[in-house]
Amino acid sequence: MRIANLSGRLALIVDGKAVDVEHASGGSFSADPQAVYERWEEFRAWAAPAALPEGVAFDPAELGSPAPAPRQTLAIGLNYRDHAAESGFTVPEVLPPVFTKFATSITGPVTEVKLPKDGHTDWEVELVAVIGRRAEGVSEDDAWSHIAGLAVGQDISERISQLAGPVPQFSLGKSFPGFTPIGPWLVTPDEFDNPDDLELRCAINGEEVQEGRTCDLIFSVPTLIARLSAVLPLLPGDVIFTGTPAGVGLGRDPQRWLAAGDELVSTVEGIGELRQTFVA
Repeated sequence: MRIANLSGRLALIVDGKAVDVEHASGGSFSADPQAVYERWEEFRAWAAPAALPEGVAFDPAELGSPAPAPRQTLAIGLNYRDHAAESGFTVPEVLPPVFTKFATSITGPVTEVKLPKDGHTDWEVELVAVIGRRAEGVSEDDAWSHIAGLAVGQDISERISQLAGPVPQFSLGKSFPGFTPIGPWLVTPDEFDNPDDLELRCAINGEEVQEGRTCDLIFSVPTLIARLSAVLPLLPGDVIFTGTPAGVGLGRDPQRWLAAGDELVSTVEGIGELRQTFVA
């Protein structure tokens, strides 16, 4: 199943077309895309056998984030060995670095992003997991049952802001407007042959700059859910950015940054793509 945020309304994507959930359910479910996670199991039970009306065609630019207003966004750093190495950090052993991306930076999959003045703006393609059932002290074996679905994410990062000061400002440096595109929709885990092994790719103006597989995560999605939920409850609709593979601008020699006019395309196997265009 694929669910989307189409112009601020919850939709099911069926055969490439959008079905409005509020209308199709006779008002049983709200049009609010974020609200569905509080009733996720009930929603899945309705959607699976539902006789849905014919969907409508849509422009991908009309899509918003499938989780537009999470109460918690947890982002994971250094979760691929090659990315930790290119960043000059040791590989985490017990728990990777965890930071947040503030909710005002969240956008949909096709956007125009304004570059911060005099900044060094970088790219990080990531698999995103959205929580569908409260997770508190869950085991790795039970972790996937708490995940509503997966999406593509871009952890766009302004490196000067991120690394300035006596201690790094990860959350602020990664939360400029438009720096958290998520989408193009949410895909439920049952849609994948193996949700623990998906290919990620990222390209700038058609040149591939990142390629990796989620089977190479140091901390897999179930491990992240287990270790994070041992510290704090993960709530329905919460968003988890799971980390990026090697190939970011910071780790290149010479270093490379996004520039006005660049088009950044980020893809995850079995889900779809994000497309960001950058302006001064």
